[in-house]
Formats: sequence, structure tokens, C-alpha cells
Amino acid sequence: MNDFRELSHQAFKRAQQLIPGGVNSPARAFGAVGGEPIFFKAGQGAHLTDIDGTTYLDYIGSWGPMILGHRHPRVIAAIEKTLSCGTSYGAPTEAESGLAEQIIDAVPSIEKVRMVSSGTEAAMSAVRLARGATGREGIIKFAGNYHGHADSLLVAAGSAAATLGVPDSPGVTAGTAKDTLVLEYNDTESLIKTFGERGDSIAALLMEPVVGNMGLVEPSREFLQTARTLTEKHGTVLVFDEVMTGFRLALGGAQELYGVTPDITTLGKIVGGGLPLGAYGGRADIMNQVLPAGKVFQAGTLSGNPLAVAAGAATLAELKDHPPYDSLEAHGKLLEEGFSSAATKAAIPCQIARVGSMMTLFFQANSFPDGPRRVTGWKTASKSNTEHYAKFFWGMIEQGIYLPCSQFEALFFSMMHTDQDIHQTVAAAEQVLLGLASEN
Repeated sequence: MNDFRELSHQAFKRAQQLIPGGVNSPARAFGAVGGEPIFFKAGQGAHLTDIDGTTYLDYIGSWGPMILGHRHPRVIAAIEKTLSCGTSYGAPTEAESGLAEQIIDAVPSIEKVRMVSSGTEAAMSAVRLARGATGREGIIKFAGNYHGHADSLLVAAGSAAATLGVPDSPGVTAGTAKDTLVLEYNDTESLIKTFGERGDSIAALLMEPVVGNMGLVEPSREFLQTARTLTEKHGTVLVFDEVMTGFRLALGGAQELYGVTPDITTLGKIVGGGLPLGAYGGRADIMNQVLPAGKVFQAGTLSGNPLAVAAGAATLAELKDHPPYDSLEAHGKLLEEGFSSAATKAAIPCQIARVGSMMTLFFQANSFPDGPRRVTGWKTASKSNTEHYAKFFWGMIEQGIYLPCSQFEALFFSMMHTDQDIHQTVAAAEQVLLGLASEN
């Protein structure tokens, strides 16, 4: 253990005695890169500081929510003002309606919205609503798309292009998984074939319109539009999981960016401004089937929690009043070009995928004996060199750059990242990749 992470080491030893694996989410465990997780005590702007006093440039942003950076003054002021009145009432507040208006105003597909406490809860509720609205049981998801840990969504693909899902975790029963079909992302032909065979039995097609959970994978426009056309034809509810992309790729999310409007959208992360909050919303005729307006049950004591609503409302207001998207795109392009140049200089095979302020370096070549290959789904993403990524991750840590601790997670940056920060990151990447090349 390096001395400059000694306090993190001791904190992890303690946590392992108290918490399964020492973490409250496996994404924090560093299992994909080896070593021990770093424990943090503070964030400010584009930076995080660990309990040993080391400061890092942050390219995780709490896995997406911190688009304004850490401790944005407008968000902190909103939380403090709300905190002075109370933390939870278990009763309606006007602030909930205010945030609902902001969401409806921003997101093209949403006419009515229900707030929950997490992205997992939003996806689970959206699937139940789709089944209740259609009277059907089947759902389609895509390999490599993650929609939280609800049982019916925590499934893996079988061996065929389109197969019945199989449980992806102990505790998920075969009965729960049997109604979930798993297809390959961006495989338009498989999607058409599956709807041709089973379309009238499918309640929901659930997808990340831009994937962040197998690394950043962009959809083809044909794929997105085909999903919309087929679901309309067969009366299937199209659900966009915009937990990561909502308010990040554009104020209206990926659906605004790509011009494809789903029936239901799930939201999380940015919608809570860094506090636990999720939401699902869509067409009024579908949303009106949720209890108490309709019969589809969903409830939560902390749904619409005042502190989370305040943080989310302040974040969305700031994004609308001072849109950062042009700046984020410019910095994303600068970072992408810098990483590409560094990889080329080091002769390290890399593909770089980016949409706006989300990005992944896939450690694999883009040209093979049988022709060029681009990462388009899990089958191609999974061919990445995870050992190279792990070495890159730790090399960047040594340079004071905090990246996702897995090849298969997208990085995020905030409006607080500066040109200087980007140049510092690119210079660090070049040094690390050249070192990696010298080892091979």
C-alpha cells in the first residue's frame, strides 16, 4: 500500500468488517482494476479530496449527477434554505410540483411525472406501469444496458441473438427472468425479427438511448428510429432510461439530441442535483394509470424528499439559465482528440467513444484482419483489454486524475472543468500510455 493512501487503506479494512465487501455499491469496489478503493472526504468544483489529503481531478462526478461540479453555490443555497424548514414530511409540498413543471418543460416525452428515490426504482416502476397499461408481460432489454437491480431487469443474454433472459444474480428466480428478452444493442435486424415473432406480447422495450453502462456506446439513428417505429406498430411502450443521459447530453436528454420521443422516460442522477432522487414520466394517458389516479401501484415514503427536490430544482434551473452544453461539447472534443493523440503516440490500440460530456476509452483496436470494427454493443465492448485499462486507471490515479474504476463505465466531466484541466488530463494520459507501451 502506498503511504499516500494509508488512511484509505485503514478505512477500507474497517469497512470490510462492517459492510459487505467494504462498500455500499459494487461499482465502488475497484474489483475491475484491482487494489483498494479510495475514500473521499470533500469535493469542490472539478476536484475531489481523499481522506489522506490528496486532491484529484474528478471524471466520475458521482457517476453523473455533478454536471455543475461539486458544491455549486446555487445548489448548496437551495439545500440550506430547505434544511432550515425540515427534512421530510411524508406529505405533499409545493416544491414537488415546481420540480415536476421543470422536468415537463425540459423533457420532450413527459406530460406527467412521478418522483421516486432512485434510478432503480424509476425503471422498476416504469416496467410495472407498461405491463399494467398494455396487459402484457414480456419486456425487451439489451445486453450491456443497466437499469438498476430490479429482478426482472437483472438478467443476462443467452446464446442466441434474442433469447429469454437468464438470472444474472443469485436470488433472481428463473420465473422472474423468463419474461425478459435480451437482444444485442444496435442490432436492428434482430429487433425487427423479434417484433415480427413476438411483438404483440411485448409490454415494454427498455433501453438506454445512449449507453453508459458498458462504456459509452452511441446508438445508430436507424436503431433508435426502428425501436420507435416497431413499438408504435405493436402497441409496445417504449421506455428510454435517461438516468445517465437526462439533462446531461442536452437539457431534454438524449431524446432531444436524437429527435426520438419515447412513451416513458426514467430519470435519476442530475434530476436530484447530487441527492437521492429519481423520476419516471411520459404520456399523460399512461401516467394516469398510476395509483391513485389509476390502479398500477407505486409508493414511497421519501419520494419527492424536500432536500432532494430542492437540489434537483436548483440544478435544473441553473442548466436552463446558463446552458453549459456548448462548453461541455468543446471540452469533450478537446479531451477526445487529446486522448486519441496520446494513444496514437504510444501505439496503444484504443477506440474512443464520446457523446457530449460522456466518454470511454476502449482498449482495443478499431481495425482487424476481417475489417474495421467499432464498439456498437456488448459483443464488441467485451473484447476490450481490461488489463490495459486497469494499468491506465492506476497510472492516472498516480497523476491525480480520478477515472471510472472499470473499462465498462463511462467517464463524466462537469462545467467546472477548465481548458487547463483538460490539458493536464491529456498530458497525464500521454505519460501513462507511453509508460504502458514501454512495458509491452
